Amino acid sequence: MSRLLRRRGVLALGPAALLAAAWPLGALAQPGGPALRILVGFPPGGGSDAIARVLAEKLEGFLGQPVVVENRAGAGGQIAAQALKAAAADGRTVFLSHDHSISILPLVIRNPGFDPARDFVPVAGFATFVNALALSGGTPAQSLPEYVQWVRSQGGGRGNVGVPAPASVPEFLVKLIGEKFGLDLQAAPYRGSAPMMADMLGNQISAGVGSIPDFIENHKAGKIRVVAVMGRSRQAAVPDAPTFAELGLSGFEEVPYYGLFAPAGTPQAAIDRIGAAVAKAVALPDVRERLTTMGLTVGYMPQPQLAARERAYSQAWAKIIKASGFTPQ
Repeated sequence: MSRLLRRRGVLALGPAALLAAAWPLGALAQPGGPALRILVGFPPGGGSDAIARVLAEKLEGFLGQPVVVENRAGAGGQIAAQALKAAAADGRTVFLSHDHSISILPLVIRNPGFDPARDFVPVAGFATFVNALALSGGTPAQSLPEYVQWVRSQGGGRGNVGVPAPASVPEFLVKLIGEKFGLDLQAAPYRGSAPMMADMLGNQISAGVGSIPDFIENHKAGKIRVVAVMGRSRQAAVPDAPTFAELGLSGFEEVPYYGLFAPAGTPQAAIDRIGAAVAKAVALPDVRERLTTMGLTVGYMPQPQLAARERAYSQAWAKIIKASGFTPQ
């Protein structure tokens, strides 16, 4: 990860930075201006962190200014989202997020501390991805049907499945897998995909549900096995893994997204400038290859398209969550 972009901390405000803060937006847009912060709601080592660093490396050149990745891990991205809300709307802070923080948290938490429609503005989307079920190396099953049979043979059909955050799409997927196959599956929430993966690699938990970017490296290394994926078709990164629909579990065809969001009130000129840089970055063959290898389907989404996708995804999952009987906490 360090070869992509060395992790930097929060910038200290020295006299030069205080002077820069007083400049108009036009001055901030000039090469050599103050850094652009990309907030990430998960710890270093996870899929979102790796993706942010791939983008940051290229955005520095297109924007002509430093781009730093700032990990604000915890609460499934809620801490980073609150940090975005508190940030100045000056075009110097964006939040790299997938569906969970923007679309799902407001549906499962009564007061998440932010309202995406009021507090954020979409900047640009750059990829979609799918969630998947993966089995730990120590789990003898080689497929979802074999996993179902294995769980049934272990203590009356009870099992724990790791998820990277509580009240997330992976958690609801665990619940529905259990209901579909008559298993007593309990979601075991972690603080991000990295600690969940550590327990899977250590065979502390037999299975996990997370994104393909979270699983792909260890899947290719043969340390875990992705056995089922969401979406309407199989994924190029794991072509042997069937979709849940193929295995008899429908309703998970709508795929999540990755995008950048800025504080509400950010000038349109700044949003357009960052969006244009993202478009250039994801058009580069090496960036497309790296992100595709991580399990993403790369495709630039301008501001209006990302906004429409976020609304549609939120509406689709609002129905699933309500039907599950889940009560917002």
